[in-house]
Amino acid sequence: MTRKVSMFIDGEEVTSQCTEWIPVTDPATQEVICEAPNATEDEVNRAVASAKKAFETWKNVPVTKRARMMLTYQHLLKKHHDEIAEILAEETGKNFEDAKGDVWRGIEVAEHAANMPSLMMGETVENVATNVDTYSMIQPLGVCAGMNNQGHASK
Repeated sequence: MTRKVSMFIDGEEVTSQCTEWIPVTDPATQEVICEAPNATEDEVNRAVASAKKAFETWKNVPVTKRARMMLTYQHLLKKHHDEIAEILAEETGKNFEDAKGDVWRGIEVAEHAANMPSLMMGETVENVATNVDTYSMIQPLGVCAGMNNQGHASK
């Protein structure tokens, strides 16, 4: 029996109640290596609600603490680099060396995110007009949306 991938909603591993599963194949052999859920509308709504709830806490986490969390994430990516590359190679059909390069690019993204304290700095400009000063702030807005490779919308 093919392994069915579970979802991660509200900090817990969840088995989807969907009726349609999307086969994930090894492009090199066309062998189905697992099946991903085509999440139900309720599951997507629960995931979005959970993300919105988490955002209410996350937006108040000091940016320096967020940066340290990204450095921890980067460390984990480095620690499991080859393991992640093996999974990526199997799922994409890339050779192992190409997959290792992709993992490394992910590590660089985490590194960039760890630099957020300086990137989130706003600006202050005095006297842009007579007796007028301006300032700008960069603040997180909330949950975003994405699309999977099957063209199904997700939030």
